[in-house]
Amino acid sequence: MPRKSISDGRGTDAGFDEQSAEELASLLAALGDPVRLRIFSIIAENDEVCSCNLEEPVGKSQPTISHHTAKLADAGLIVGERRGRWTWWRIDPEQTLRTCAILGSLVQQK
Repeated sequence: MPRKSISDGRGTDAGFDEQSAEELASLLAALGDPVRLRIFSIIAENDEVCSCNLEEPVGKSQPTISHHTAKLADAGLIVGERRGRWTWWRIDPEQTLRTCAILGSLVQQK
């Protein structure tokens, strides 16, 4: 799956350039769903998590889990590794840190 990354997001004018705004909006949309946010938080609290271990804590079926993990992976927030029949997920710390830095830059602006 293609990974998205965010540049520093700053142009010569105030605010984000169009491409950076679209990329950040995609990341925020991926986290904007309560089920995806819960899945992301479970994965973030662990080194890695098997898809098979997400059904019970999230209370959703395996097809639903697969749908939501695919959305998080498309946004570049998690990375999956296929092992036999299951996919093991871990966060992409670089992408997560870039996202946090960009959001933090908005707070630091005056």
